[in-house]
Amino acid sequence: MKQPLASSQNLRTSQPDVKVIVSVLFFLIVLIAGLMYVKWIPYYHKAFTAATEHSIGASIVSGTAASAPTPSWETAWAYAKAYYKSVWQAAVLGIVLGSLVQVLIPKQWLIRTLGKATFGSTAIAGIASIPGMMCTCCAAPLVVGLRKRNVSVGAALAFWLGNPTLNPATLIFMTFVLNWKFTVLRLIFGLLLVFGVSYFANRFAPQAELPLEIEKTQNSNNMEDTRPIWLRWLSTVWKLTLSIVPAYIIAVLLLGAFRAWLLPSVGGIASFGFLAIIAFSIAGMLFVIPTAGEIPIIQTMMSFGLGPGPAAALLITLPSVSLPSLLMVGKSLPTRVLVFVASSIVILGIMCGIVGSWIL
Repeated sequence: MKQPLASSQNLRTSQPDVKVIVSVLFFLIVLIAGLMYVKWIPYYHKAFTAATEHSIGASIVSGTAASAPTPSWETAWAYAKAYYKSVWQAAVLGIVLGSLVQVLIPKQWLIRTLGKATFGSTAIAGIASIPGMMCTCCAAPLVVGLRKRNVSVGAALAFWLGNPTLNPATLIFMTFVLNWKFTVLRLIFGLLLVFGVSYFANRFAPQAELPLEIEKTQNSNNMEDTRPIWLRWLSTVWKLTLSIVPAYIIAVLLLGAFRAWLLPSVGGIASFGFLAIIAFSIAGMLFVIPTAGEIPIIQTMMSFGLGPGPAAALLITLPSVSLPSLLMVGKSLPTRVLVFVASSIVILGIMCGIVGSWIL
């Protein structure tokens, strides 16, 4: 008589929890509604602007001028205002999603699909990033949230880098504003970055190595948090915001102030040589821009004499990461992984610049 009872108990435990299903559906609703409002609909209309006007706006670095203003507090504040005006909605959405993924999505689901240091987990995360279309800083809260749910380094990186680099809207804008050769270069080197660099980054972070926050949680208390879900979410939002926003604000102000040094005025032979490709690869990796901001920057700088090689270098390094985004995920990814990623982006930028100097 006991055997049927055990079987029925196993059947009940194997069935999906209704609360879990509702939680996941709610997360998907917030995700789709948020992306539709912040990204998909605005970019749909922006594509027509790019097609008809062959422009998506002025450069956030220098406007329509040849160079950015000299470093000052006013320069920093002006850039920060322009930058946050462009990204604040996506930044808020990123924090909301980064917190919700920690309280609504079962950890075991994420570990099963994204928790392995395999190319499969990396590929799934990279593909899943494509509809997001977020800039590197706005995607950072989601990376932090995923890492706290034990997602592997490779998968977290693929999702993080894929959002800005493989953004389909940016590729469409690029084709209309620059030309199709820029789009092909971006796609080729973007795929190498998202699926190649992310996968090899697993070798710099053994699967056993987890973020400090996860280790503390697992060592101190293996029990699930039993607080009401709304209370857990508020607590997660607060911790996430406190851990990433201050560094985000300070770094944007500093980069905005000194953007004239990072991305100086161009002209002459110095704007075409190999040293220029190296310099702009490093500067592009450090600098912070909103989604698709690299397009008007490159368009403006080329109109004032920037060569195709450095322009192609900026094509891959400007959107991929930035100093603020590296600081935002600094507690969730090992330092040697971040160094590897930043160095790889610079190297890919140099390679893209060399190829671009030949074909553009």
